[in-house]
Amino acid sequence: MSDSPKDFPSHFALRGGGTLVALSVRIGERPLILYAGPDIDGVEPAELEQLATRQHAPGTPAIPLEGSLLNEMGTGMPTSPGLVAHRAGVDWAIKLVLESLEIENEHAVSIHCRDAITNIATSHHFAIDAGTGVVTCNTQIENCGDTPLEVQSCAALCLPLGPRFDRVINTAGRWSGEFAMEEIVLFQGAITRENRSGRTSHSAFPGGFAQTPETSQNSGLALGYHLAWSGNHRSQIECTADGRTFLQMGELLLPGEIELHKGECYQTPDMLLAWSEQGLNGVSQALHSHLSDVILDPRSRTRPRPIHYNTWEAVYFDHDEATLIDLVEKAAEVGAERFVLDDGWFGSRRNETSGLGDWFVSSDIYSEGLTKLVNVIRTHGMEFGLWFEPEMVNPDSDLYRAHPDWVLGVDGVEPIPSRNQLTLDLTRKEVCDYLFERITALVSEYAIDYIKWDMNRDTHFPGSEGRAVMNRQTHALYALFERIRTTHPDLEIESCASGGGRADFGILRHADRVWTSDNNDARARQKIIHGASHFLPLRVLGNHVGPATCHVTGRTFTMAFRVASSLLGHMGLELDLRKESEADLETLKAGIALHKQHRSLIHNGRFVRLTCDASINAMGCVAEDCSEALFSYAKLEEETATLPSRLRFAHLNPDSHYRLRIVWPLTNPTISSPSIIEAAELFKQGALFNGAVLMQHGIQPPLIHPDTALIYHLQAER
Repeated sequence: MSDSPKDFPSHFALRGGGTLVALSVRIGERPLILYAGPDIDGVEPAELEQLATRQHAPGTPAIPLEGSLLNEMGTGMPTSPGLVAHRAGVDWAIKLVLESLEIENEHAVSIHCRDAITNIATSHHFAIDAGTGVVTCNTQIENCGDTPLEVQSCAALCLPLGPRFDRVINTAGRWSGEFAMEEIVLFQGAITRENRSGRTSHSAFPGGFAQTPETSQNSGLALGYHLAWSGNHRSQIECTADGRTFLQMGELLLPGEIELHKGECYQTPDMLLAWSEQGLNGVSQALHSHLSDVILDPRSRTRPRPIHYNTWEAVYFDHDEATLIDLVEKAAEVGAERFVLDDGWFGSRRNETSGLGDWFVSSDIYSEGLTKLVNVIRTHGMEFGLWFEPEMVNPDSDLYRAHPDWVLGVDGVEPIPSRNQLTLDLTRKEVCDYLFERITALVSEYAIDYIKWDMNRDTHFPGSEGRAVMNRQTHALYALFERIRTTHPDLEIESCASGGGRADFGILRHADRVWTSDNNDARARQKIIHGASHFLPLRVLGNHVGPATCHVTGRTFTMAFRVASSLLGHMGLELDLRKESEADLETLKAGIALHKQHRSLIHNGRFVRLTCDASINAMGCVAEDCSEALFSYAKLEEETATLPSRLRFAHLNPDSHYRLRIVWPLTNPTISSPSIIEAAELFKQGALFNGAVLMQHGIQPPLIHPDTALIYHLQAER
């Protein structure tokens, strides 16, 4: 801790993993970010400050406005403030100046500020992951005054983006179409995205990318940003008239949600930042490594991800013990390693209208409980997983009839109908105690290995005792996860929210994987995984082989394409194996074996997306030592040209020679012969090619039909 002006530095630099954050830190003045981005060898913060000198321009204030870490209202900055707070309409012109600098270690610092007039103090925390260069930052607000302080909004940081960025990629989408990427060229004004769903949401993922006109998947400057939060959120990128651009992200607070009494604090969710000069792939790789090495619990980092079999699209609510045992046997035959019993096993839950909240095994279906089914699952060498939707309740349930006051809502405001269910109030201790007791009792009784934790509706009116409580609700959810995991240290939990509605770094501090989408359409899944991979590594992205005809889209696909679209991810199955032909079951079995053969590479290798035409999705994984690689090349639409564009691999060792083979599908899918497949014997022993040639010159893919995918394997031999 440095307190006296005499020994206090005027500048401070955080460096690590190829990232530099340079700050101006003078006691009694507003702290400023002078630079944040890829490290510049030899540069000192004082140089950056001098080079950024601004001057008076006609028609503007007499002195340049420099802002602060939050661009709060008292700074006069002509931008949306990162902090809005007041005391009954006064003390709103906040201007925070630096009091002290706490250097925690060479990669972490906390900056403590105060406004003596409004009696508000802040602590701004910055940490750089020395391995990946990912920056984590947050802000804590403290009320130092005698009267209550209402915090209307508070960003984790107002980050100056720098002049090179002129466009952003937002992550949008919808249910069954998550992680859609949309590019927007920046303009004078603001791009604001708000989410009030009470979960991460399907349509407004809290993250995006900033890039330059030259940025591609593998080259050029890129910045990835993400708010690690599973509740309501707000992000904004604003370009001012004087040529500056600011990014801010934070929790979206509802009216009156955060009221601080004297000495009380509010801390924002973490904002994560990752820069790379190696394009979008460089940013994704940094985020993937940070999640895997720093955020995920060791239980899901250190063991292979088991192949799932999930019962939902096989039986839906139509549970029958004999049918399920038949599915257990068939799932084991094709190579599944974990059997997950989905919705419909409890209470009166024969459809979505009743029983939710009554977490007792239905004696109408399972006369001896789940013991017989679980024993068969164990006999076949599989783990057992069970579906829950703990945060929700059906009005037609014993739980709701006994405790109608246990739900979130606002008196006099009718709840918006959604899936015949309401949201339980997790801010009430008795609610969490009930859920904890029921879940842990079942986990203990049946030695459950895995929970699929679902959440199937937005929470529109998160009120408790008249006040908005979405912030407290989200923290209570995190606490419930940890309470269950502490009691059962080996239990794994999946975050599902009608598919990918709650998939973020915040929930993944407490869960082990996310259900990427309810849409098992193989073509759609290619696009969804492509989008999700910008932030999340394949090892946490649930990716299942669905039925031949998808119930969401009505499209029909071959088993070979369904398998290929599921190989890259946490692979699983969600189909009625009794309805598949013997030939398709053999194909499925071979695909599962292929995934297991390369599972370590898929889940631990360096992920890369290849630059391709819009009709193609190409991505893969490369071993850290570049000794091996696996790439998927999926044709989703017809090309404009008569033949497909050349495929250029990436992240190989340019000095190595690789044996290139096609390991999927099982038979040659080319439309006409001969092709590169015959010329290089790609379905046989393959051919040796120099790594530099494969990356710079590339390979001519064969002409194949849409909804066909090739899996290339590359093995370094010399």
